[in-house]
Amino acid sequence: MVVDDEDGPRHALEIVFKPTYQVLLARDGAQALELAEAHAVDAVILDIRMPGMSGIEVLRHLKEIDPSIEVIMLTAYETLETARQALRLGARDYLTKPFEIATIRLAVSTAMDCKRISRKIQLHEQSLKLLQEEVQNQTLQERIARTRSEIYASILHDINGPLTVISAFVEMLNQNIGDTSRVEGEDLDRLREQLYRVAIQVDSCVKISRRYLSFLRNTPETNHQVSVNQTLKDVRQLLHSRPDCRPQGLSIQFLEPDLKLRINGTDLVQLLLNLAVNAFQCSGPSASVEIAAHLLPTPPDQGSSARQPGRRRISAENFQSHGPLLELTVRDSGSGIPGEIIDRIFDPYFSTKPQGQGTGLGLSIVHRLVMQSAGCIDVTTDPGRGTEFKIYLPATIDKS
Repeated sequence: MVVDDEDGPRHALEIVFKPTYQVLLARDGAQALELAEAHAVDAVILDIRMPGMSGIEVLRHLKEIDPSIEVIMLTAYETLETARQALRLGARDYLTKPFEIATIRLAVSTAMDCKRISRKIQLHEQSLKLLQEEVQNQTLQERIARTRSEIYASILHDINGPLTVISAFVEMLNQNIGDTSRVEGEDLDRLREQLYRVAIQVDSCVKISRRYLSFLRNTPETNHQVSVNQTLKDVRQLLHSRPDCRPQGLSIQFLEPDLKLRINGTDLVQLLLNLAVNAFQCSGPSASVEIAAHLLPTPPDQGSSARQPGRRRISAENFQSHGPLLELTVRDSGSGIPGEIIDRIFDPYFSTKPQGQGTGLGLSIVHRLVMQSAGCIDVTTDPGRGTEFKIYLPATIDKS
């Protein structure tokens, strides 16, 4: 497009460029902007001095319409400040009248080359953006698939515990009943107690299923309140029922006084159960496991000790920097965790147990539950002496 209030230069430039380009003519700034709005203009030869709207103003508005328009400024009255202004606003070139045909041809040719390069860059940027979106979408789909796979595996892992207990009690029931046609007295009371424990495990399976369904559907659960000491009692009963745990090696220190914690009760049971079962399974036959609960008025020290060998601390991003906090400790007297694997213990499917004896999901589930509860995990291990897991959870509580 050629923009000049003088007919002579305007038509002369039309004659020069018409054999090569489609040429638009504008006699003033207002007409130039109308044409730029209506057509895809690649380059503009623009006179600076025109009545009404100056060339500098037209340049500014052209760049607002399309920043990629290449503009060559023409003037018969060159001043340094005007040239600076034009270049500062994005003009490609600045020529004075009268101009040589070769000079104006070269300026327009350079401007069109720049426009073509700019267009190619834009196309490449668009292609790159589309490619990045495809990669992100693919990555997101893979992440979703991986997350769902881990969730399904976690469901099987969590439900496997109650099912193991149910299976043990069913076997006990069969042994107690045998061929007996009538049960009464102490035998009846014992059977009722065993059936009651089976019912508890079935209820636990239902709650675990609902929790994971809620997670997969991305529907928040309603607020829960659970007694810490009742949870510890439930965990003790569940551990006593498991064949891979030793009741004589378990000790539990209850909270004094008890309190009600605002957390999903099934989550709290699964968290402690996974830690305790893992402690029993990774310890020798004579090792002991201790579970304790304390109320801390202030958060634990977050100092350099967390970076020492044999120690690892992981905090949720929203872990509160003030008390009170509930501290749950699961301590064993086993062989400890080797230093070279302590950074991997919370990875899904990572296990040091023999093939077929562990899924590698227990501690990854603990990690997920603690992070979802805005908590913190502190692991300290001493090879040959045992391992201690400390879980810190926000104690937004109601005292019982």
